[in-house]
Amino acid sequence: MEHRGQDHRAEPWRESLEVYIREGEPERAEKSLAWQTAIGLQDVDGLKTSDYLLETAKAHIDGDIDIATAKRRIDSYYEEQAARKSIEAGAEEADKVSARIVEVLAERAFQLSPAEFVSIHKRLFAGVFPHAGKLRDYNITKKEWVLNGDTVLYASADSLKATLEYDFNQEKAFSYAGLSLPDSIRHLTGFISGIWQIHPFGEGNTRATAVFAIKYLRSLGFDAKNDLFAQHAWYFRNALVRANYTNLNTGVHADPVYLERFFENLLLGADHPLKNRFLHIDYQPTEAPKCKNCTLDCTLEELALLQSVAAQPSITQQELARKIGKSPRTVKSMTVKLQEKGLLARENGKRNGRWVVKGDLN
Repeated sequence: MEHRGQDHRAEPWRESLEVYIREGEPERAEKSLAWQTAIGLQDVDGLKTSDYLLETAKAHIDGDIDIATAKRRIDSYYEEQAARKSIEAGAEEADKVSARIVEVLAERAFQLSPAEFVSIHKRLFAGVFPHAGKLRDYNITKKEWVLNGDTVLYASADSLKATLEYDFNQEKAFSYAGLSLPDSIRHLTGFISGIWQIHPFGEGNTRATAVFAIKYLRSLGFDAKNDLFAQHAWYFRNALVRANYTNLNTGVHADPVYLERFFENLLLGADHPLKNRFLHIDYQPTEAPKCKNCTLDCTLEELALLQSVAAQPSITQQELARKIGKSPRTVKSMTVKLQEKGLLARENGKRNGRWVVKGDLN
């Protein structure tokens, strides 16, 4: 039997949905990518979605139904299946949670708070887990393939609320302004891996953390495409495990580098190979490829601006301000500074002009 941590080829559902992305219609492509992310994330718990879910996803992508109707269809389908006693193990959870992830990702509202994290868990798992949106009241351990069956030390049940509040307050007080890209990635990685290590819920922690991370990145101004979460969900989980595991008796220390590589690929266009076998504690590592964009002379906030104008060269400064969550005055200052650094240029004047990104973001 194949371990879930092993690397494997793309699933047929992903190839089917990628057709919509290749056809190039932005709205359909965005929906397709959201469904790929949602379905791919089920892999972290070894769950597989049904053929019915895939057909429902296609109907939503095509615009035949909205996401609320898609959710109702799936609920009705499993009510009928329950009557026939023909539900495939795990498929109901995978299908329902996938649809809910798509719904949550489509919403732009976000708040950096423990309440938001708990709300996401509740919305994803209501009716699936009896403890959806509730902090666990018991301690947990989990055997991990990547750790040869050992477990990460998760936060104790009696400290969950205080630990969550501490981590979120620390992140709220932190400023990415002026921070180099490598330092920004390291800090962001530390925050995401920290709230995962708390493991505040009985089940569904990785899926809730992934959805929260995507929405947090968007709130920072990144138009996160989420394709890495779709394609490398299990790597993401194993990287979280390795970032939070220490065993001094065997000489293994918590190592965030694997999670940093994931986010470097996601945000900076790096090309680190994301292979699960690389994360196993017995694996003998070789030198990893360097991140080609980590040496860009800009901050994480400036990178978000550059990625926004690269995607939409005719965007105005007012639109940029709304997109990356900064004031128009701050955006103007950022564009001036980026032009001085030689990373951004303006062509054809103010009225009919367009932005040109000089740095290599690919």
